Amino acid sequence: MPAYPTPLLRPPRHRVDPRARRWWTMQALLAVSGPMLLTALVPAVLSALFFPGALPWLGPLLLVVLVLPALGYLVAMPRWRYAVHAWELGERAVYAAGGWIWQKRRIAPLSRVQTVDTVRGPLQRRYGLATVTVTTASTAGDITIAGLSDADAEELSRRIGEAAQDVPGDAA
Repeated sequence: MPAYPTPLLRPPRHRVDPRARRWWTMQALLAVSGPMLLTALVPAVLSALFFPGALPWLGPLLLVVLVLPALGYLVAMPRWRYAVHAWELGERAVYAAGGWIWQKRRIAPLSRVQTVDTVRGPLQRRYGLATVTVTTASTAGDITIAGLSDADAEELSRRIGEAAQDVPGDAA
């Protein structure tokens, strides 16, 4: 019998904190949408000041290429990420589901857990959030659960650490 737990037949049941949507919105504004909107604004203003004849074709071009995608990303990405991010700590494994475009579902046996890290970046601290990273003995990489409240992150880290110590390792 394999040492791996039976995969969940249902999605992980714990959602990330609702404040994660605001955190992801701010990330989108700072990293993607804000620069795109600024990039659209500069040629529009320069055109209005120095080349007003270009506005009839440049305005719609900037709108379609930069402004609408930036606003669409700013509105859609946080909602979508919140809808697909979930986690669960079972008796024998940590389960996580997430992703934005490429959705990933990971199940890591507690017997394979090596470390549990809690990270709080500046934006996360502003919203009272944290990210828990579970490092395992796997080539698939770490399990990252982002958007947890500070209290949930601390509790999850503690519980994973305790559960990983209680699970016997493989006999192999």
